[in-house]
Amino acid sequence: MDGFGLARPLAGVGTYTREIVEALAEARPSARFTLYGPDAGGPSGPSIARRPVPGPRFFGRHLIWPRQVRELRPAAYFGAAGLMPLGRLGVPAVVTAHDTAIYRHPEWFPGGQTASVRLIVPRSMRRADAIVAVSQNTASDVSEQFGVDSRRLHVVPEGVAARYRPLEAAQVQAVRRRFDLPERFILFVSTIEPRKNLETLLAAWSRLEVRPPLVIAGGWGWRYEGIRQRIEAAGGKVRVLGQVEPAELPGLYNAATCLAHPAWYEGFGLTPLEALACGTPVVASSAASLPEVVGDAGLLVDPADVDGWTLALARLLEDASLREELRQRGLSRATEFSWSRAASGTWRVLDSVLDGAA
Repeated sequence: MDGFGLARPLAGVGTYTREIVEALAEARPSARFTLYGPDAGGPSGPSIARRPVPGPRFFGRHLIWPRQVRELRPAAYFGAAGLMPLGRLGVPAVVTAHDTAIYRHPEWFPGGQTASVRLIVPRSMRRADAIVAVSQNTASDVSEQFGVDSRRLHVVPEGVAARYRPLEAAQVQAVRRRFDLPERFILFVSTIEPRKNLETLLAAWSRLEVRPPLVIAGGWGWRYEGIRQRIEAAGGKVRVLGQVEPAELPGLYNAATCLAHPAWYEGFGLTPLEALACGTPVVASSAASLPEVVGDAGLLVDPADVDGWTLALARLLEDASLREELRQRGLSRATEFSWSRAASGTWRVLDSVLDGAA
């Protein structure tokens, strides 16, 4: 198994890798896993062996590692980060496709396209025996972008960890004290980068008649200069907490009046799902995969519609009954997504590939 996504700081692919490996192991205790990647952190257990990849990153990953895999002679290879090494593996392979954002909108990303983007990802998508897509939207994008036959694509949504749940009032107050948070605030959880569309949220927030603080839980990513200027111009009404540890996120969701997630594009949309599981009302973008995740449990708004975002936020802030209705819908919606269910779906894909290789 590919554990390279587990490198710190843990991003979305790393979270997926950790959760799906642990869930796969729990779902089938008799299975044995060898996870190649960083030594520290990540999933662990009696059925999970950890192995570092020697040598420089690119050389080790694409030449030394495949030789080690061939010597190990596993039943199959699982690329949780969507990649296969360039070297021959000699076993059936399944990879997970998370999104195609960098191909659809390269302007959202820093620098030019790397060798991984230009060569390794397309090659992996075409060589894999089967592809797990985290949403129907991602499956469609992968098919269109790489010419993948739909018969090799299997939609298996991500899950939400059990720690994302409603907390007791005393726990929420402790979070408020720890982060010095007010009773009412709008929460945005993401790295600050163009794809997450903080511009629309800041513009909509600035038009609210009653304007609670906007709290940003996420580090500075790239191409954020204009965003930083707008945040500084807002004074202390916009708080940037920086990178927040995953263990702190359930408390932040619970403390927030609502979560705003205006992203232009998501392959899945784990952040809104985590908020729903905590009982936090959600206003989310209506683009890409987000309607698949949020459904009717939140307010969906065109990510380009600043007025629509202002109206949706104002409705939530002013209408307690709407917040309670969305809270209940969100809790119900979140039960449809679990890592155990994701593991079951992923095992079905792995089994189909193994059966085909028999």
